[in-house]
Amino acid sequence: MECQECKKRPATVHFTQVVNGDKKEMHLCEYCAQEMGYMDYHDHNFSFHHLLSGLFNFDSGASLSGNQKEAFHNASVTKCEKCGMTYQEFTRVGKFGCENCYKTFDQHLNPIFRRVHSGNTKHDGKIPKRVGGNLHLKRNLQQYRLQLQNLIEKEEFEEAAKMRDQIRELEKKLSNAEDGES
Repeated sequence: MECQECKKRPATVHFTQVVNGDKKEMHLCEYCAQEMGYMDYHDHNFSFHHLLSGLFNFDSGASLSGNQKEAFHNASVTKCEKCGMTYQEFTRVGKFGCENCYKTFDQHLNPIFRRVHSGNTKHDGKIPKRVGGNLHLKRNLQQYRLQLQNLIEKEEFEEAAKMRDQIRELEKKLSNAEDGES
């Protein structure tokens, strides 16, 4: 594929930008991407490790408040009981030493997940429609039950009653679908 801008060199930089649902793709050579301001790094030895360490690096000085700096410092000195890895070592290496590290550094991982996953901290995965079957119904049922709990806590009983009726309909559908599969 050739560069969309100069139409002389091969496109090596590919951007996809989605703004208000409009998807725009750009395929540029490295020179045009730099001229247009899409790339401003001078070090061409970029690696996956650099990407990860940039995501994990919260010690960026002025951008952090006092509480955030303190939390980062505390994370640096926190050690995994099983393998002895510190959070600072994790940010340098880019991977944990053992499965216990996830529990040890749990409170410090959510900001990283939010940055990597566009604000989400939980990954549910995708279910293909043709094989998902009842999984979609079960997931919807679980979400409705959580919404019902929230409505009850907020004392929005009319909305809660509507949600309860939706849950009953969904349970009926799920029951019928499971009876039909057997």
